[in-house]
Amino acid sequence: MAFSTGYLFPRFSLHPRTREIAKIRNSSEPFNVAKNITNQWRINHEDIALAPSGLHQSLFLNGSTSFPGKFPTHYEQKKDEVRHLFKKSKGDPIESLIIVDAIQRLGLDYHFQEEIETILQQQYDSSTCVHKYQTLHDVSLFFRLLRQHGHYVSAGKDGKFKKEIRGDINGLMELYEAVQLSFEGEVVLDEANKFSSQILHEYLANYTDSDRSKMLVISNKLRHPFHKSIPRILMTERYFKDFGGRTNDSGTTLRELASMDLHMRQSVYQEELLQISKWWNEVGLTKNDLKHARNQPLKWYTWSMAIIDDSSLSWQRVELTKSIAFIYLIDDIFDLYGTLDELISFTEAVNRWDYAAIKTLPNYMKMCYRALLDTTNEIGRKIYKKHGYNPIDSLKTTWVNLCNAFLIEAKWLTSGELPPADKYLENGKVSSGVHVVLVHLFFLLGHGQANINSPAGAVHLNDTCQIISSVATILRLLDDLGTAKDEHQDGKDGSYVECYRKENVGLSIEQAREHVNDMVASEWKSLNKECFLNLNHVISASSFTKASLNLARMVPLMYSYDDNQRLPVLEEYVNFMLFNQGTSLDLEHLHQDKTIF
Repeated sequence: MAFSTGYLFPRFSLHPRTREIAKIRNSSEPFNVAKNITNQWRINHEDIALAPSGLHQSLFLNGSTSFPGKFPTHYEQKKDEVRHLFKKSKGDPIESLIIVDAIQRLGLDYHFQEEIETILQQQYDSSTCVHKYQTLHDVSLFFRLLRQHGHYVSAGKDGKFKKEIRGDINGLMELYEAVQLSFEGEVVLDEANKFSSQILHEYLANYTDSDRSKMLVISNKLRHPFHKSIPRILMTERYFKDFGGRTNDSGTTLRELASMDLHMRQSVYQEELLQISKWWNEVGLTKNDLKHARNQPLKWYTWSMAIIDDSSLSWQRVELTKSIAFIYLIDDIFDLYGTLDELISFTEAVNRWDYAAIKTLPNYMKMCYRALLDTTNEIGRKIYKKHGYNPIDSLKTTWVNLCNAFLIEAKWLTSGELPPADKYLENGKVSSGVHVVLVHLFFLLGHGQANINSPAGAVHLNDTCQIISSVATILRLLDDLGTAKDEHQDGKDGSYVECYRKENVGLSIEQAREHVNDMVASEWKSLNKECFLNLNHVISASSFTKASLNLARMVPLMYSYDDNQRLPVLEEYVNFMLFNQGTSLDLEHLHQDKTIF
């Protein structure tokens, strides 16, 4: 599952790394291939250029002023300047929405939740407010932001588009962004999606050198619409130029705060990464019995960093990373090490969740089993200490279900028989690991209290079942598509594509892949509806919903392969968020810096 060769979370077919190691096992050569693949995502402490000592997550939790000089003071002042922008734009509805949009794209919205909600609530409460917007861009922006924050706005019934808007490229780009939040059955938005996408692609096909700048903006919009992307991937100088052209002072202020915020985040993230590295080295699972399992704490942490984007939720990111590490490790046990009988024994032991079961396991499994129980039980205790509720029964159930799903896939692989496509997908959603991640996350974020006291408007675990299922489906299907592309297997990879083609004789690989892409699009509509319509407004704005969407948003990055079968966008994201030293600021001359991004 190295980023440059394969998977996000586990799947049932033999992926390239498994095949390479299998070949090496049959020769006298050392395991150089496995080492080369995993080294990319190991932690090199020399690469973690930590800011001065004392920079850690407590900065956000207790207001520590560990940063050198006047950085904390400047940081708070800059946030106050942004709050002033909100007040300044109060009489201009579209200006307010543009500022909200910019703050979200920069990943700064967690600082200004109250201000953002006030603006959107006021606009939603005004029944005629939509008529204030005269352009396609403004109406589309209004629709997207309101719906994104759980305020239902109807798409209407008229799906006809005036010919004159074909030349409104900025409006069409915003329309394309808005339709990403559509629900199943919204025919108007389906038509708007086709209409805007077609015209924008036509524009790209006919651009001239003089249009190159706009062409790059359009191309980026089509590839990375905001709703389906991690915000900080979109942080480009070109965006600031576009934003600054509309409201220059606001653009400068937000650009400066974004730079300072990233500087703060990097210190927190680097400290967390060192905590993960220390924990993983102490666990020591890949040092002896599981030497050829993946040793990639940087990759595991990247998921937590993207999923939980609130800098104050530091210990939650660290604990979530530990769970993700075991998904990968147990996947390797099933893929690389275990015979079917051994895997049955391991699965039975996980179902028992009893240290006494260790004696039933082969030696190479014992440390992993003990560490899984130790780590999960400790996570449960930490949640109890923080939130007053120990969800250990729910946590261990996710591991039981994951191993049961892995075992089913192992039996399929051993038999050589492909299951029906729907059966494969239902099991594949569980073996994706999404249930493990999101159930752990649910309790780490403190939502377990709702299962005790049931306060009005609280989030319950049962309320999230459809969200978890949709995210898991998106991951599984894109995982299969990306893997088939990466392996050049013409669909013969035990994936959903192959299962579906077996049931539809004569279907080409291209047709099957198109069908899977349609399924992904449909699942996004289901996820949108669950997040923004079916659940109450409190849940729509909850940290869990946002984190679940972030997990779905990260999936495409795993499969944006270039011609060298690498993932440059993902690698750029990791380098930018963790190791980009260009974000260091001269605070005494901050106001003079106009090119931070």
